[in-house]
Amino acid sequence: MPFTLAQPAHSTLEIKKSRFICCVEPVRDRSAAQLRVAALKAAHPGAVHVCWALLAGGQSAAVDDGEPSGTAGMPMLNVLRHQELDGVLATVVRYFGGVKLGAGGLVRAYTDAVAQALLQADKVALQKRVALRCRVPYALEGLLRRQLAAAGASDLVVAHAGLVDFAFSLLESERSRLVAELNEACHGQLAWLAVD
Repeated sequence: MPFTLAQPAHSTLEIKKSRFICCVEPVRDRSAAQLRVAALKAAHPGAVHVCWALLAGGQSAAVDDGEPSGTAGMPMLNVLRHQELDGVLATVVRYFGGVKLGAGGLVRAYTDAVAQALLQADKVALQKRVALRCRVPYALEGLLRRQLAAAGASDLVVAHAGLVDFAFSLLESERSRLVAELNEACHGQLAWLAVD
């Protein structure tokens, strides 16, 4: 089962006078990750590298940012994969201390920085959500709103025309139970619509 993080977690390592400042945090997608990396580069103008790795909804990235190829981004990404994480960005800001670490030393440093930050992190199980749409007469709008709220539905969009259209999402594990409850409560007056 994949996990994500409840909130950001940090670690700082000092190895042969180089400082590795790591942050692991939840992100939606690659564009959100790139914005975060740009903000880190602006906040740390004296850093030599801002390396990062991303796993989010099927999108992945491993960026070495000037470190020798394969010594930063990929080791960080491997830690995220090993921990079965999704929707997570790992960044490491490196301040060079004047002593070269070699390829093996860099791999260990970036791996350890991410692993140490993840030890501080609160992991939460990722639960898949599904989108649903349905249509009811006006008389059933209040009932449907109450049932959806009780089921924990989110992203609710309601459109009024000849009938009332509802679009919403909920946990996949709740889908069959909610569909059965709504079908029974609406006495055949609810129509399920295809999701765009």
